Amino acid sequence: MRLVFAGTPDVALPSLDALIASRHEVVAVVTRPDAPAGRGRRLAPSPVAERAAAAGIEVLKPARPRDPEFLERLAAIAPDCCPVVAYGALVPRAALDIPRAGWVNLHFSLLPAWRGAAPVQHAVLAGDEVTGASTFLLEEGLDTGPVFGLVTETVRPTDTSGDLLDRLSRSGAGLLAATLDAIEDGTAAPTPQPADGVSLAPKLTVEDARLDWSQPAFAVDRRARACTPAPGPWTTFRGERLRLGPVRPLPDAPALAPGELAVDRAGARVGTATVPVQLDQVQPAGKRAMAAADWARGTRPEPGERLG
Repeated sequence: MRLVFAGTPDVALPSLDALIASRHEVVAVVTRPDAPAGRGRRLAPSPVAERAAAAGIEVLKPARPRDPEFLERLAAIAPDCCPVVAYGALVPRAALDIPRAGWVNLHFSLLPAWRGAAPVQHAVLAGDEVTGASTFLLEEGLDTGPVFGLVTETVRPTDTSGDLLDRLSRSGAGLLAATLDAIEDGTAAPTPQPADGVSLAPKLTVEDARLDWSQPAFAVDRRARACTPAPGPWTTFRGERLRLGPVRPLPDAPALAPGELAVDRAGARVGTATVPVQLDQVQPAGKRAMAAADWARGTRPEPGERLG
């Protein structure tokens, strides 16, 4: 089939690579417009745009997928199908109707669980033991279309959302390629999503990533892992924001009050509503990330001094 691939960030690259290597023909990609990046905040193309350009594939960067110029170009390309992975914009009906086989979305959850922009983060935050990826026919609703196929993935006890998304992006790429093969062969059988088991996964904000030391250690651990690498877990110390990495519950450590900071040769620990947690890496405002123990020894916290 002739494909127009829609995607933007790094997580879409395994799927793009798999489709370029498949029996199908990727004739163009659709991606978000160039955006400021790096310290200089210069405009830079998306990872998908860069990969497509290197492969000699036409790159379309509409400000909005409903722009007439984009719709005209997409119709002229006449794709058979448009696979989608983390494109980052809503596809209007006028675009959905162009490819004969529709738009096939790879979504990183077991639908109908975790519909929305941040399914992997919410799976980690909720303490799910198993998640996965789904391919489904894109509709105007939020991740509501019939499902072609699923792959499952175990959520490991120390997984960050970045770790889990990396694995899902690779297993999901195989699922997406297999789904397109089945569509071309006429063997695809999309199944309507059940009405039960629906959960929503809105984008996590910076405020969502603030750690609450009055919660149990397992909840602090989940939130820190769910928000790594983005938007990045954080707290405050002496009135300034302190960005953190994942934490590790310490069931055998001496008790500390919620938010209380303790430093010794074993490292830096913080109290929660249950057991303390070990800090791994911290990044003070305006500084580079560093080992939490090094930061704590440098700041010399007073006895009983607290984070948050």
